[in-house]
Amino acid sequence: MRSSYTGAPKWVRSQVHDLVRARNCASKCFARFVVATASCAMFSIPVFSQDTGSAEREWFGNGAEIAVTVHDGSGEPVSTAAMVKLYRDGTIPSGQGATSRGRITFVVTSLGEFTVIVEAAGYENAQKDVSVRVAGREQVDVYLRRALGAESVVGVPGKPILAPKAKEALEKGLRALSAEKLPDAEKHVGEAIRLAPGNPDVLYVEGVLRLKQRKWVEAQSALEKATQIDPGYARAYAALGMALCDQAKYAVAIVPLEKSLQLDPDSTWETRWTLAKAYYQHAQYDEALKMSQAALAQSNGKAPEIALLVAQSLTAAGRYEDAANVLREFVKEHADRREAATARKWLERLSASGRIRAN
Repeated sequence: MRSSYTGAPKWVRSQVHDLVRARNCASKCFARFVVATASCAMFSIPVFSQDTGSAEREWFGNGAEIAVTVHDGSGEPVSTAAMVKLYRDGTIPSGQGATSRGRITFVVTSLGEFTVIVEAAGYENAQKDVSVRVAGREQVDVYLRRALGAESVVGVPGKPILAPKAKEALEKGLRALSAEKLPDAEKHVGEAIRLAPGNPDVLYVEGVLRLKQRKWVEAQSALEKATQIDPGYARAYAALGMALCDQAKYAVAIVPLEKSLQLDPDSTWETRWTLAKAYYQHAQYDEALKMSQAALAQSNGKAPEIALLVAQSLTAAGRYEDAANVLREFVKEHADRREAATARKWLERLSASGRIRAN
């Protein structure tokens, strides 16, 4: 069976347009993701963050305001600064900044699914998903738990904080990416790189931009630097795996994709889909089956076409009737999708070859 995964621009093309087309790690791994995962990860990046905690009333198209309040164990806003990062569809960087009195507000240029990640010294990292379906203000409350043995740590942990000018340039670059204004994004991200060449967030966004431009090798270079500087950057590993998939370097892509899941077990389904495709292309069919089934379940109906990869993996494992059942179910439930034609064709081939019982 030919691969059903389309690549890079869905992950990076994102969902600003419905993100990531149907990525094709085999035929060019993501872009749905990088991250997500960018051809293996191409996506658009909605964004804009402010670290003042004040309400921003400037709207960008059909966007919304996401107000985040970070609470400590008592339920009160945290008194120490916390680093908050916002991602669209789990992988698309959409803003970041430090809280002020426990609060921070982001303005995003388009609606969709977002993930808020909070890091604060002395606390365990926290993550919360939020679905923004209508323009307006969305309130998100994140509650932190004290880390064991951390009673008096202060300050914001993790990567270096960007200087104001570099931060401004990066945010402008993100807004330009969100609006599909790649020349402007190139200009602003380039300025951020000039001002903060060793910042892993800047390198990550540079990688996203290169993925969006389909410059896989340049994306790989930027993302490799990001992971070298910050070995704990799960999304950068995921995006790197996608960039490698887009170059058909499936065996090599497996390593950073597995690393991303190791660092973040709750990573997005796009990452799992990309890894499943890499496994399949590398003839690791059992692993491809398990990972594609996990991706399909985790996607919660957002990417039913992952079922085709499940069917491919079942076929490769010699489980023809199981594969046929998956394909029949897909055709029954999603007859209006373009992938349904592919599912029917595969069913016909399985039947013609005598591998399944004729209906």
